[in-house]
Amino acid sequence: MDNFSLFYPENSETIENTLTEEAINDLSIDFIIDALSEDNYEKNILRKTMSNITSNKETILYRRDVFEDFLKYPELRDEFSELIKKLADLRDIERFQKDQEASSLWTLMNRLREIDEYVRCITRFKEILERLDVKSEGMLTLKKNVTEIYHESGFPAIKKDIDEMFAKAGNLKSITIGVNLDKLLRPKTAGVVSLNDTEFKKSGLMKHFSNFVKAEDDLHHGVEVDNEMRFHPAENIKSNIIIGSYQQNAATHNVHIETNDITGADPLSDALKKSVTDILRKTVREIKSSLKKYVNISGYALISLMPEIIFYIRWAELVDKITAKGMVMCKPEILPPEDRNCSFKELYNLKLAINNVNGDNIDIVTNKFEFNDERRIFILTGPNRGGKTIFTQAVGLCMLLAQWGVYIPASKASISPCDNIYTHFPADENDTVDLGRLGEESKRLSEIFEKATNKSLLLLNESLATTNVSEGLFIAEDVVKAMRYLGTRAIFNTHMHELARDLDAINKSEGDSIAASIITGVSNGKRSFKVTLAPPQGVSYAKDIAEKYGVTFDKIKDTIDKNQLK
Repeated sequence: MDNFSLFYPENSETIENTLTEEAINDLSIDFIIDALSEDNYEKNILRKTMSNITSNKETILYRRDVFEDFLKYPELRDEFSELIKKLADLRDIERFQKDQEASSLWTLMNRLREIDEYVRCITRFKEILERLDVKSEGMLTLKKNVTEIYHESGFPAIKKDIDEMFAKAGNLKSITIGVNLDKLLRPKTAGVVSLNDTEFKKSGLMKHFSNFVKAEDDLHHGVEVDNEMRFHPAENIKSNIIIGSYQQNAATHNVHIETNDITGADPLSDALKKSVTDILRKTVREIKSSLKKYVNISGYALISLMPEIIFYIRWAELVDKITAKGMVMCKPEILPPEDRNCSFKELYNLKLAINNVNGDNIDIVTNKFEFNDERRIFILTGPNRGGKTIFTQAVGLCMLLAQWGVYIPASKASISPCDNIYTHFPADENDTVDLGRLGEESKRLSEIFEKATNKSLLLLNESLATTNVSEGLFIAEDVVKAMRYLGTRAIFNTHMHELARDLDAINKSEGDSIAASIITGVSNGKRSFKVTLAPPQGVSYAKDIAEKYGVTFDKIKDTIDKNQLK
């Protein structure tokens, strides 16, 4: 159970790569995580999880099957959500092993309650998994492990022991304290006389004390206690154990107990606590001995599953919300990584789906798209705000989600997993002060090629667009040639139409990943956001936009003429 995971199959040797901070930012991972959870602890878990990616097919299929179980059973998510809240309170349970022999009864009682709550959690996990018809290898293994923990650790006996220990420790109801007085009736020493299993119920104690000098019978002879009371044995102490340090002011004859100004502790209460523990040393040892039987049970490994369970619950919840709005989500087929192929039908950006869930009511345009043996590099051109960035980002998000076993925003898909996703989006101006924009962009591109392989996915968004056209085009052509030589899959969205027109020459360079031109469409001045395989449109895009917004010469001339007639 110690090595069990809902992310990785048993005995798997999965190699993961970490997304760069640029890729996390460019794919809007934080935006998506905000949609998954409002809890900061969970957000940290989700971000850390989704910052890694594996291309191992066995691991991806394992995760996908586990995700389907969480997606299929909302009651599983509801029950597990409650249980992980309780498990969160037990994350410090290992402190049992660090307790010293002198640990107080109160500390032990807290630990006892934690053990009791943990037993309840394991029992509930077992009941839920036995009731539901889970199918995945991961969930079936979890079910088997939890059942073994329950039976092999003797949970019914544990529960009985815990109840008995609660009863034993709960018998302490009151403490009898003896105070020795000097001749002027000032407190001199004090001690614990006994621990009692009943509460004090007699009234008038102060009255008896204040009037004892008026009636000799009110003065109790000796230190014996009324036989009406029953007491816990305290053979190892004397009735006059000194437990407090008292000081008398010489001028006022007032008596007080020294108190720590910072902690509020005083010798009397501190000594009382220690004395109680000393008196119950035998009971404390018995309780600790019983607890030690349970603190090392393999069931505590369930606490380590909390981040994984949170991941599956939150993603299943989001997928349910998206499909409830009528948007498609599908289980992708996983192809061998070495194929380097991908195929999507009705692909769209997950961010748009989240916006719709949040009430935006966007009319989402979907696209068909694929990487195959004929084409693995695409130069994407189109107008501003024509959907180039949204499309580029959509492909990256679908790859990442699919490799985490989550359903993706498409009606059908098959993917060869990538070993990492590298992005090259415009940098913040503050990051380009030293090198200049062109130098900074070139440096980042060089760093990508130092790490990328033929199984990577490269997403370039308006790269090299801030320099003059000739310089940018020169570097961009070499970048595409490098992609071909590497054999990687890539989308390069750009305004450099010349780059897309020169692909015949680029495809004659060394390499096996053919580069092709795709465009986002505009029809009658209206953006369609449809991506199609076609040569770049060049000025025709500008003409459509100019017609739509009335900035052709003829329309501007008409506007000027009308204004002059006013």
